[in-house]
Amino acid sequence: MEITWLARKLAILFAICSGLVAAANAPAAAPGAEAEYLLGPGDAIHIVVFLNPDLTVDTRVSETGAISFPLLGRVQVGGLALSAAEQRIARGLKDGGYVREPQVNITLLQVRGNQVSVLGQVNKPGRYPLETANMRLSDALAMAGGVSPGGADIVILSGTRAGAAFRREVDLPRMFHAAQPEADPRVADGDVIFVQRAPMFYIYGEAQHPGAYRVERNLTVVQALALGGGLTPRGTERRLRMLRRNAAGKVEELAPALTDLVQPDDVIHVRESLF
Repeated sequence: MEITWLARKLAILFAICSGLVAAANAPAAAPGAEAEYLLGPGDAIHIVVFLNPDLTVDTRVSETGAISFPLLGRVQVGGLALSAAEQRIARGLKDGGYVREPQVNITLLQVRGNQVSVLGQVNKPGRYPLETANMRLSDALAMAGGVSPGGADIVILSGTRAGAAFRREVDLPRMFHAAQPEADPRVADGDVIFVQRAPMFYIYGEAQHPGAYRVERNLTVVQALALGGGLTPRGTERRLRMLRRNAAGKVEELAPALTDLVQPDDVIHVRESLF
């Protein structure tokens, strides 16, 4: 009895140790594993079946998500990752008795099915392919040549997520300064990225360079005057006037201090000195 009890204890201990060793040697799952690209209508792919050159095919995914493949006819691959599409074709060849142990490889030649639109104040607006399922907002803006000098800091990302309408305003400077990857959101097929025009303020009167200027963050009145080249010899800082639209939509005339912050659509009037 004692020998049997000891044998059982040793067997249990061996099983526990084996489990610990297997867990230690098993590859750890990467946190936040990235999703694979999903095939869409219009995508061009190159299919190779190892040791079967007659089954090498260049084809394009149809609007219904299907391709035409030798021996199998129409195969639905739309919405599948490349690895899943490889497995579907391999299973069809094996189940049909055409190839005993098929090894299928698919290469993405051209992306047409998954695209994002980049509009507004960018250097090259247009539609761009999502070459991976993990493309970020910054990647899409880079493909469009970046934000133009007249573009705002706030970018609007809209689309569909899980069947529901999605809209997010992204602060670009804050996004690039943030340490979290979530600050740079992923974009998906059909998304629209819109960069609106930067807010402006206006200077006229006795300024060296009157005109319209971009409202930078925390811009003060004295800094706004500096953007306008400063005052002319006849201008004075003591008689500044500012036109500003209030919450009710009515334009008010203010006497701003040099340290006041400038708001979008403010109009600064530099008046002539009386002496």
